[in-house]
Amino acid sequence: MTSDVIEPDDKDWTWVLREACPECGFNAADVDPTGVGPVIGTHVERWQRIVARPDAGVRPQADRWSDLEYACHVRDVFTIFAGRLDQMLAEDPAHFANWDQDAAALERDYAHADPAQVGRELAVEGAALAATLARVGEGDWAHRGLRSNGSEFTTATLVQYLLHDLEHHLVDVDR
Repeated sequence: MTSDVIEPDDKDWTWVLREACPECGFNAADVDPTGVGPVIGTHVERWQRIVARPDAGVRPQADRWSDLEYACHVRDVFTIFAGRLDQMLAEDPAHFANWDQDAAALERDYAHADPAQVGRELAVEGAALAATLARVGEGDWAHRGLRSNGSEFTTATLVQYLLHDLEHHLVDVDR
């Protein structure tokens, strides 16, 4: 494991809601957000297998996260998106606090996390996200949320954006 600092990703990935991602092939237009909740459990299981790899904490390159660091990020994505969905169900429009994923990686020391603990946390946070998704009613999919940089989502597009993040990071660790 290493603690080398990685160049922050400051791209605005919301473009994946308008066009397919050339890196992972994800196309948000193909995703029915009402079906994403049950898929979360599959992602939890896949990430638990990833963190169980003997080399999960080894960075393939100094400037790229290890599989363990990606798993920590995914765990935190589960938490952040459950909170944002809860907020969107309670407020319309919801205003999201900024989340700096790179700062979170340093503050939570992703590089030195315990893989077994991360596996357990993935299960807990994934279940909480799935439960939140199960509470989204038919009339809730158009609720709006605004990210701190001004990007606007509906509940539906936030869920599509979430699924891209999850799918994309599986490609990141399977290279």
